[in-house]
Amino acid sequence: MSSSSSLLAPAFAAPALSALPAHYQAVRAQSVALVQPLLPEDTVVQPTLDVSPPKWHLAHTTWFWETFLLKNYLPGYEVFHPDYAFLFNSYYNSLGSRVNRADRGTLSRPPLADVYRYRTYVDEHMATLLAGLAELPPAATELLELGLHHEQQHQELLATDIKYILSTNPLAPGYLGNEQLAISNEQSPASGGSLPPATWLPVPGGIYPIGHQQEEFSFDNELPVHEVLVAPFELQNRLVTNSDFLQFIEASGYQQFQYWLGEGWDLINREGWAAPLYWSKTAEGQWLRYGPTGLAPLDLAAPVSHISFYEADAYAQWAGGRLPTEAEWEVAARHFGATPQGGNWLESGYFDPQPLAADADPTRCHQLLGDCWEWTYSAYHPYPGYQRAAGALGEYNGKFMLNQLVLRGGSCSTPESHIRLTYRNFFHADKRWQFTGLRLAR
Repeated sequence: MSSSSSLLAPAFAAPALSALPAHYQAVRAQSVALVQPLLPEDTVVQPTLDVSPPKWHLAHTTWFWETFLLKNYLPGYEVFHPDYAFLFNSYYNSLGSRVNRADRGTLSRPPLADVYRYRTYVDEHMATLLAGLAELPPAATELLELGLHHEQQHQELLATDIKYILSTNPLAPGYLGNEQLAISNEQSPASGGSLPPATWLPVPGGIYPIGHQQEEFSFDNELPVHEVLVAPFELQNRLVTNSDFLQFIEASGYQQFQYWLGEGWDLINREGWAAPLYWSKTAEGQWLRYGPTGLAPLDLAAPVSHISFYEADAYAQWAGGRLPTEAEWEVAARHFGATPQGGNWLESGYFDPQPLAADADPTRCHQLLGDCWEWTYSAYHPYPGYQRAAGALGEYNGKFMLNQLVLRGGSCSTPESHIRLTYRNFFHADKRWQFTGLRLAR
């Protein structure tokens, strides 16, 4: 698989009814393409609770189609295997019991070959269902669109979970081979360690509408549209880079409690954190970072990633700024006309944040969409007037709206056609295995 692979082309576009069958096939093919570079043994590993085995992702996304579409809308459909509902349900309490999340790595059976047979079986029956798409009720087509975005969410998780899995192997194997590395190097912005200047860009204050305002698909947590008062503020024109963050490390930022929230200070001392996830230092003092080709010298010009909210906030305190709120981020993204086009996404094939070109215009705001999810200083709460859906789909977002922080903008592992300016990602403050970075506000 390479950055030019047709299986990593944008897999979802405007949801015209006639185009949905082709979109379904493309999305399903992209999930398989992400796993193809792995050995079968790689697909069973679960080194930590946050990470799920790649084989489980392939099966769970298939279970979704079987459970929500085929069983309800294809007359006479027979499930592939009666035990798979227990094995591959994720967190839907309303759909019965399931394998404990921490025990997904124990599922050496069914073998990977059976999971692929499961996918083929479900895809064949979905083709039958989609052949009569015009006769399906609106609820079915809505579920189809949700299912496509659900699988794209798991493609992002696949990319980040695979990275974590391979990084824990003592051999530090890379995900991409030399051929893919050559293609990525040809297409990647040349960095050479040079950095465009960090500048502050003003954003006017006012009363702004927040939330998804188009007719196209969105998740329920992006609704309803509501007004928010935002005071004037400034936002930095680019993401914080590895070079920027290295200065924080070399200034003993991880050893000075005054920059840290109390929980963060306790966490870094308990876990022994002294740098972002995947960073390591040789005996000679050289910084290395685990990436898609294995261990490599730290690219100083690339955006810093794989940091927790606590680390992002501590850096902001040290640097004399702060993290933006999610409303500020959305207002700024609209103000600067951010669009997904041209960003670094899953389809780019780099599987890593890329440096901003050294000659990037310092008067414009860059990298708002793509490269790294940006931590905000906003709790993941429902918008005013939010109503959780009834049944299993009400468990999709609503039950997680507590004790998590919002991230915005997407990352290099997000499918381009999956992202929106209003997309609300959310994680607990300690999480680092996703491509999480930051941008300063003040």
